[in-house]
Amino acid sequence: MTSALRIALQKSGRLSEDSYQLFKECGIRFDYGTGKLRSVSSNFPAEFLFLRDDDIPGYVEDGVADLGIVGENVSVETGRSVSTIHKLGFSKCRLSIAIPRGTDWSGIHDLTGKSIATSYPTLLGNYLKDKGVSADIHEISGSVEIAPGIGLAEAVCDIVSSGSTLLSNGLQEVETIFRSEAILIANPELTADKQTLVDKLLFRIKAVQAAKNNKYIVLNAPNHAIGQITSLLPGMRSPTVTPLATEGWSSVHSVLNENEFWENIEAIRAAGAEGILVIPIEKMIY
Repeated sequence: MTSALRIALQKSGRLSEDSYQLFKECGIRFDYGTGKLRSVSSNFPAEFLFLRDDDIPGYVEDGVADLGIVGENVSVETGRSVSTIHKLGFSKCRLSIAIPRGTDWSGIHDLTGKSIATSYPTLLGNYLKDKGVSADIHEISGSVEIAPGIGLAEAVCDIVSSGSTLLSNGLQEVETIFRSEAILIANPELTADKQTLVDKLLFRIKAVQAAKNNKYIVLNAPNHAIGQITSLLPGMRSPTVTPLATEGWSSVHSVLNENEFWENIEAIRAAGAEGILVIPIEKMIY
């Protein structure tokens, strides 16, 4: 009998919530809430462990967990021997250098000989080395943004989402050194049985991701314009065209990437399309 996958998730925070939502959309049910350390899915062979994000790569490397969801920044910073098997597209952020507002900035070499506070000494050190910059990296955990204000450092390197925290601490973002998003990591020595379960999980995840990026399009069009309109709505294979009760008109159904739809909407309307509906897709399987 195949043992269940053990999946490590961050126990709290935005990444935790987004991870739980992903599994919910994949139809995998398990109890989730503050204070829980472990939960077993009721409808998929998986056991979930709720851990600190910095600990997840180590648990996966050691085989305590088979899979884990972490920020790419955490996985790279810890340097653990794990496999990145899929990028998940949520919890996007960037690791950036920031300096006090009003400070002159002409480029990364302005940091030569300066002190930089960060919780990511490896990523920062590698970036500075690549740029040929020699600076003093001061490693601290938490509240990095206050370092210049208390005289601890002349710059910071920290995770940025909206930038509001930097602004509220009198800092300006000047250089992005790493872009991150949630990733699914795996122990590189999974058994064949567990790899089969991973493949099943990835199938569900990719179906959910494809649905988020695409929309179901329904519109009415005069028959003489169908050729032009369908060229703008390629669909998964080709659009579905169904005659309407009104002579000379048809209904066109298609699936289209949302960004492409907005790029083409004016041309679609100009070709004579009417009654355009854009409908969310829950799952999409190629």
